[in-house]
Amino acid sequence: MEKYLLRNIDNPNSADLNEYAKAGGYKALAKALAMEPAAIIDSVKKAGLRGRGGAGFPTGMKWSFAAADPKKPKYVVCNADEGEPGTFKDRPILEKNPHLLIEGMVISGHALDAEYGYIYLRGEYPGAKDILDGAIRQAYDKGYLGDDILGTGTRFHLAVHQGAGAYICGEETALIESLEGKRGQPRIKPPFPVNEGFLAKPTVVNNVETLANLPLIIEIGADAYAQIGSVDCPGPKLYSVSGHVNKPGVYELPMGTTLRDIIYTHCGGIRGGKKLKAVIPGGISTPILPADQIDCPMDFSAMLKHGSMLGSGAVMVFDETVDLVKVCYRAIKFFEHESCGKCTPCREGVGWLRSILGRIDRGAGREGDIELLLEIAKNIFGRTFCPLGDGAAGVVQSFIKHFRGEFESKITTTKRTAGVA
Repeated sequence: MEKYLLRNIDNPNSADLNEYAKAGGYKALAKALAMEPAAIIDSVKKAGLRGRGGAGFPTGMKWSFAAADPKKPKYVVCNADEGEPGTFKDRPILEKNPHLLIEGMVISGHALDAEYGYIYLRGEYPGAKDILDGAIRQAYDKGYLGDDILGTGTRFHLAVHQGAGAYICGEETALIESLEGKRGQPRIKPPFPVNEGFLAKPTVVNNVETLANLPLIIEIGADAYAQIGSVDCPGPKLYSVSGHVNKPGVYELPMGTTLRDIIYTHCGGIRGGKKLKAVIPGGISTPILPADQIDCPMDFSAMLKHGSMLGSGAVMVFDETVDLVKVCYRAIKFFEHESCGKCTPCREGVGWLRSILGRIDRGAGREGDIELLLEIAKNIFGRTFCPLGDGAAGVVQSFIKHFRGEFESKITTTKRTAGVA
């Protein structure tokens, strides 16, 4: 497939505005500025773009809610806080194609009549901060940002806000709290950010990859865009692949490419000729799949039918040598560390899961531990402010569902070592 989102990034100066413009950059912005805002929103709806941050919500629909709200000013916020293990798909855009993101944000601002935008950047990406700041300065100098963009009277100002390294700030309301200078904790919804977001004004929060798709939709048109990828989830998709494959990295492929094709065709198969054991398809919060269930199209709709989720498209591959009890334990340690502590099921429940998994992993597991894990997970799921608790619970449930034998084996080995009949 022709590269759209990663176009020109092999150019060593791809982050420079002049190189971006030589490759056709900012033409879509000029085209969009000549369109009525409502027409842009209609194009995004017709294209079928769904948010690439993990939830997969229809982007055009989200925009229409904010556009219809009369409160001013309005804000466009880019969620560039990709802090989930295995997720690094946005990084090439931030570091090598920043003007694609800027162009997408200005188009979004024009469509929503928003005059201000912020890029909420992951704290662990200090290099990207410098690159984005430089690209924004260039865009101001060339008239792509400011009070009179390309002489059309359109006003849009943009700045980078660097987070402090909290996974929870990838959740849109926690991100907004952090952006306002508060502790990064999720808000109760409703009201939703599209009506009461940053400073209680209409705010659209979109992921980096989502915004980077906008110039393409304007450039080739909604009909052509809808022909890329799957019917339910059109467009190109960035998949970040890590683990035991021969060629890990970020791949731009049509939405709906199967896990098998990603692993064996594009990533060169399993490293060292070993057998595949399991795959986490969309970041650590998505349910794990065993090796015999990888013939599934990677899009938001199909993955649900196959018992997992697309998430952010962060594919984590495990070969036959991996101890999956230990992987589950480490995943829950991550969730416990990153829980903001606002709600009891997440704050207390995830710590309890970590404690039980830890004793199983170190050889001190007890009879009934598996049932206890499932009971705790059931009582976390659906009872938390934000999806972090659901993610932790889902990890435990899916690991036990597909690899219960490994948990039982560790506990049985413990009993034998202790001399229990």
